[in-house]
Amino acid sequence: MFTLVAGTGYTGKRVLERLPADDAAGLSRTKIETDWPFHQFDFDNAGVLPIKLPEQYAVLYTCPPGGETDERLQRFLRILPHRPARFIYISTTGVYGDCRGALVTEETPTNPGSRMSKPRVAAEQLLAHWSEEHGVDLVILRAPGIYGPGRLGIDRIKSGEAVLRESDANPGNRIHVDDLASCCIAALASEVPAGSYNVGDGDHRSSTWFSDEVARQAGLPEPRKISRAEAAQEFSPMRLAFLASSRRVDATKMREILGVTPRTPEEGIRDSL
Repeated sequence: MFTLVAGTGYTGKRVLERLPADDAAGLSRTKIETDWPFHQFDFDNAGVLPIKLPEQYAVLYTCPPGGETDERLQRFLRILPHRPARFIYISTTGVYGDCRGALVTEETPTNPGSRMSKPRVAAEQLLAHWSEEHGVDLVILRAPGIYGPGRLGIDRIKSGEAVLRESDANPGNRIHVDDLASCCIAALASEVPAGSYNVGDGDHRSSTWFSDEVARQAGLPEPRKISRAEAAQEFSPMRLAFLASSRRVDATKMREILGVTPRTPEEGIRDSL
């Protein structure tokens, strides 16, 4: 089935380039370097799509929310010329909010606590109503921190930026970008049940451990460690908000139904350097 990748950024471009070039196309706000078909598209202002879609198609939507109620997504749904068979939406595990380190599954109620996560819940709810009304199979992939080439934090390590000391650090949740791309491709298959899927590598070692491992594999000194009290004076409000939320994401459903076995963090870091 033809796939329209709406948003060809860090993750979307990787998915696009793993699909058959004659059966996929991407929409990008800016020009991208790729041999696959793509069209520049202003998600916030365009009134029509720059591509004629076949009768049967699927959508992979990777764009960040536009506003508290995600007006960007609302506009995109309005201008679709006809309804897709499947709609894949990349959300975030941040929709669960702060769970104080508890294990969360897809059955855990959403309880977003940050301004970054609340629009994601609004988008999920919007898509749930829209897909039910129009008979579209909806798959929501709730992703944790995405890392990979160019996203290991090496520049921060080199600059001497601090990390929390291990005793103050929360459990970690992450996924390599190519494993997330594999989840997206698996979710496009018509036999995969609609619904929400947590995605992640299942390794809950902290972001402090991860930074130390990146430094070790890159041959750099370990980042300096500071307490939470010191971090309150040094870290940005956005970073502090991220560190205030703690959970352990259960991605069993991803492994069993999507059939994706993600790489370990050690493997992912090695593959990304």
